[in-house]
Amino acid sequence: MASESHRILARAAREVIPGQIVNLGIGLPTRLFHYLPDEMEVLVHSENGVLGCRPRREGEAPDHDMIDSGGAYITTRPGASVFDSATSFAMIRRSRVDLTFMGAFEVDRLGNLANWKIPGKFSPGIGGAMELAQKVKRLVVLCSHNDKHGNPKILERCRLPLTASRCVSRIITDKAVMDVTPAGLAVVEIAEGLDPESLRGATEATLIIDESRLGRF
Repeated sequence: MASESHRILARAAREVIPGQIVNLGIGLPTRLFHYLPDEMEVLVHSENGVLGCRPRREGEAPDHDMIDSGGAYITTRPGASVFDSATSFAMIRRSRVDLTFMGAFEVDRLGNLANWKIPGKFSPGIGGAMELAQKVKRLVVLCSHNDKHGNPKILERCRLPLTASRCVSRIITDKAVMDVTPAGLAVVEIAEGLDPESLRGATEATLIIDESRLGRF
């Protein structure tokens, strides 16, 4: 999984544009911190009330009052601000966050997202994902293409409880980069060494693939 995660995160880092306010969701997305250049002018937002956070460098002592949405210790860059969660969610609800990355249990061809609950298993709740999914300008899903049993996560329609409907703009997995379009899921890039038919075989949703314009990552 380490190489799969690296492929996903390295590709996801290319989605970030200098000057943006970016939110990193719990799980794999929080690791994107380490793939962004130190010199990039981007403000990372954490819904618990930090704007302008960055990961701790090796040997840097933790500030026990500073954590990200997943509970990991973070620190701040020059110009950062700290505020209460009400202000943080006001930013989200007024669409002041440009881009968010989230993980997924399931995502479908309509851009519906399920990432908070598997029936019968403990869940801490939907948290801020519902607000972010509805209000952020652009949502990019980062997840493995298939679950640990080999079952597709990219579906015709989600079966699990939705986080939000028709909210996803782009999906980045270890196998492909796909855009949600009115016609369905359009594959814009495919992993090196993978052919389109193998990708289709690993995916439940019907994929739109134009091999003449297909990139590699």
